[in-house]
Parts: sequence; structure tokens; C-alpha cells
Amino acid sequence: MTHTQPHDPGEAPRTPEAFEAALCEVGRARYHAHHPFHARLHNGELSKGQVQAWALNRYCYQAAIPRKDAALIARTDDAELRRHWRRRLADHDGDHPGDGGLARWLHLVHGLGLDPAVVRAQTLALPTVRFACDAYVRFVAERSLVEAVASSLTELFAPALIADRIAGMLRNYDFVDEDTLVYFDARLNEAPRDAEAALSYVTRHAITREQQDAAIAALHFKCDVLWAILDALDYAYVAPGNIPPGAFDPAGSTAHAG
Repeated sequence: MTHTQPHDPGEAPRTPEAFEAALCEVGRARYHAHHPFHARLHNGELSKGQVQAWALNRYCYQAAIPRKDAALIARTDDAELRRHWRRRLADHDGDHPGDGGLARWLHLVHGLGLDPAVVRAQTLALPTVRFACDAYVRFVAERSLVEAVASSLTELFAPALIADRIAGMLRNYDFVDEDTLVYFDARLNEAPRDAEAALSYVTRHAITREQQDAAIAALHFKCDVLWAILDALDYAYVAPGNIPPGAFDPAGSTAHAG
């Protein structure tokens, strides 16, 4: 569900600087870097099983990214936008088997002691996580192109979180090493590049106040998706610890590598 503000049809559009500032304010207030689960993850407060649960469930989001990117490409006649978004697809899917972000995430789960084939099937993921990821794909497929592109702007805020994650996990978990976390090395370069291109598109095409408000609401929605994923993880695996039937259970799951 998107968050919209009452709109005055006569209200003047924001200046490009004010519009960009409004988008950045969404990240300051709503980005999932502020979620308590991330603090626990980075500070070494989670057990190995809880870290495994995070990685297994996060794969649902990783797998949704190329699906939503393909949906966006299929909708636009803008060749420049398609060229940029094709690069995003290649980043995640790779150019051959074993390449790309999805393969690197499966390398991460294997390094944590999980079976990549089981993780890839997503059958042990939390229902809320699956629903949130599917909602993100539908949003990109159904909303305006400006809203679809704006929803990706969480990448503006990702590099600082990724840097904290790499440092914190290497410092605090003896079952994690640099090779396990190689996925994040690539994202430190890809996320700023992608965010810059997306921000340029949104600021050039959201020219009315209504379009700007819709773009800001789209970024609200994406932040809500990411927050909901961590809420579900926290509820199931931290407190109160209510794991839904059929979901990954660190104490006795078939997801562990043999």
C-alpha cells in the first residue's frame, strides 16, 4: 500500500533540488538500515541459525529484482532506459551460469551452511517475505514508469548499509569470511551507478507536483517492502520467535547443506 498526501492540483512542482531532497528524506526516515534486526545482524547479536534465516529469506528479494527489472523493460519504448535496465538484469542474472548477483547470493548461503538448491526453491521462506517481494514485482509492472523507476531509489541509501554489513559481519561472526560476502563487493559499485541513473530519470520525468508526489510515495512503498521483510524475520527468529509452519527452522531444517 502506497502512502499519498492530499494533493492540491494548483500546487507548484518542487524545484529539482527540493525534489531530490524530498526523496533523500524518505531514506533518512524510512530506509531499513534503521531496523533493529540490522543492528543485531551487524553487531554480532544473532546466532548462526538466525543469520541463515536472514540469508535464506533475503534470497526471495534477490530473486525478485531481475523479475521486476524485466517487467519494467517490457513496458517502455525508451531505448535509453531499456539499455540501462538491461545492464541491471545482467548484474543480477549474469551473462552465463554461475555469474551475477543471484549466483553470488547462493554462494553466500552455501558459505553459511545452507543448500543453495533449497534456498533457490523459496519454499522455506516466510510467507510475509514472499508476499512482500511479489507485491514489489506487481508494483513495478502496474504503476507508471516514473513510479516504477522511483521505487528502485533505495539504492541511493544502500552503500553505507552495505559497508556497515561487511565490516560488522566480518568482525563479529567467525563463520563468515570475505569470500562468503563477495556479493556485497560488487554492489558497492553497482548500487551508486544504478541510483544515479534512476534519480536522473525520475527528476527529468516527474515534472508536475502530482508526478513528484507519486514518485515519493513509490519510494515509501519500496521502503515498506524492505521493512516488512525485516519485521517478519524479527518476529519469526528473534522475538517472540514464532516460526510459521513449513518455514525454515534453524534447529532442524532440510535447508542445511549435507
